[in-house]
Amino acid sequence: MMEKIRNFAIIAHIDHGKSTLADRFLEITGTIPKEKLEPQYLDRLSLERERGITIKMQPVTMEYRGYLLNLIDTPGHVDFSYEVSRALAAVEGVILLIDGTQGIQAQTIANLELAKKQNLVIIPAINKIDLDIKNLDDLLEEIFYLTGEENVYLISAKLGTGVEELLKAIIEKIPPPKEYKNHPDSIRGKALVFDSHFDSYKGIIAHVRVFSGEFSKNQLAYFRRKKYQFKILEVGIFKPDLKEKDKLEAGMIGYIATGIKDAGILKIGETITLDLETEPLPGYEEPLPNVFANIYPAQEEKFESFEESIRQLCLNDPAIFLEKISHPILGRGFQVGALGLLHLDIFQERLKREFGTEIIITLPSVKYLIKLKNGSQQEITNPQDLPSIDQILEIQEPIAKVEIFTPQEYLEGISEIIKKSRGKIVEINYEAKILKIESFLPLDELIAGFFDELKSISSGYASLRWQLSHYEKSDLVKLDILIAEEKEPSLSRLVHRSQAQAIGRKILLVLKENLERREFPIKLQASINGKIIARETIPAIYRDIAGWLYGGDRTRKMKLWQKQKKGKKKLEKLFKGKVKIPNEVLIKVFKVK
Repeated sequence: MMEKIRNFAIIAHIDHGKSTLADRFLEITGTIPKEKLEPQYLDRLSLERERGITIKMQPVTMEYRGYLLNLIDTPGHVDFSYEVSRALAAVEGVILLIDGTQGIQAQTIANLELAKKQNLVIIPAINKIDLDIKNLDDLLEEIFYLTGEENVYLISAKLGTGVEELLKAIIEKIPPPKEYKNHPDSIRGKALVFDSHFDSYKGIIAHVRVFSGEFSKNQLAYFRRKKYQFKILEVGIFKPDLKEKDKLEAGMIGYIATGIKDAGILKIGETITLDLETEPLPGYEEPLPNVFANIYPAQEEKFESFEESIRQLCLNDPAIFLEKISHPILGRGFQVGALGLLHLDIFQERLKREFGTEIIITLPSVKYLIKLKNGSQQEITNPQDLPSIDQILEIQEPIAKVEIFTPQEYLEGISEIIKKSRGKIVEINYEAKILKIESFLPLDELIAGFFDELKSISSGYASLRWQLSHYEKSDLVKLDILIAEEKEPSLSRLVHRSQAQAIGRKILLVLKENLERREFPIKLQASINGKIIARETIPAIYRDIAGWLYGGDRTRKMKLWQKQKKGKKKLEKLFKGKVKIPNEVLIKVFKVK
């Protein structure tokens, strides 16, 4: 049986045709009838279809010429690289797909490096050969330089040209799963959990690659690391919907329904086994969150159901970091760590759509390192946690190592936005005929729209990849916002001193335009260490209290105006620090960059 199994993934840069190629595989193998096959069939989430990108890896089992082909379609965006790394641990080979019209891009190289680390068989293919591909010979040379493979498959995933030959190459070149004969694990069973999701009837459904042994319904099994026992409700394969089978054998990719309703029990990378004597599989390296935001339920009294929704979604997105927090205005919530801005955006959107959860999300923040004069240090992501200025020796911010891949004509414009973002270019060279710019950039600048600017300046041709590099001393200050002469803690943020005044003015203008006017003027101020650096005033509502007086002595009008002025000052003093900020106004302020 194992000799007839092939496990493989498709990896590529975003928009290079992975999902379209998967469609052709489903069509050729008859896995999905042609009349039911929609474009990008494996993109199961509504968000994936709307945005035209793959967000979640999706496994599917296909049968072709007597072989069992287990495909895992993977995302291409850098924010979802953890999805790719988990998928690669479950397969023996990959198709490296390259859009012939765009060439080799950043995430192509990044995903290739992940595959090389796993010692996987790499089958390179150039897609969109139905279009005009300039410098095809140069592209073939670059692929050979990166992979060492001379045999590159030329295909059109859209038209199906060359796709069947690629299917045959999978069978010929990718080895079957390794067999554990006469080994204790062949009896005990060992399966790696590479993904999971929650089902209201079947509980946690673990997506697994079986490395040894067999798993079937009603067996007692364990989560090896947690030593948690459960009874298997069901096993099966992905077609791509769940299809129940009698058993899952070694080498197969499928699912195990656990019946467990507590979403916090299972951790991705766990080993499912039939015997606790089995050594667990290596699992996965924990991803480091790069971007932080605070998420709260729109209605604080619904926190319990909000928490359950978040934990169930995290079963399907294990790269999300969670920590409980509390806010004086918004109540209980979670600090959420994500791998990037798109990852964070997708997470909060899935939370709203898939669980019907109305949320409030704050401005993303990063983790700062505070060194104190007493020799200790602490990490903060919330400016409210910043110690008093007389205790601080220095503030360090996270620096990202950024690699930008671009055609040469955009070098000048890209250099400008790096400089504007407080970045430093350290090296520029050619890698596989593409200009590669290596630089260091404050992570806070990177997540605040840098990628959008990069795409704009390069007409969409430039791409980047990044990783956290180190922490560096920086001239950061806490920007406080005062409303009616009282600090509003929820609006404080850490900013670079050179940008403090500009950001402060933007926040005050948003407040001025959106806060409701009162019978008295409302002072809006931005300050650093008690020093006011910007100011705006929301004027009082004008009421002409003397309008009913016509003609005659002006003295009567003056007396009424003086009385009104005193009343306004009394109200201003009475409401000092009591001006409430509606949630919709808070959200607008959080978006100010």
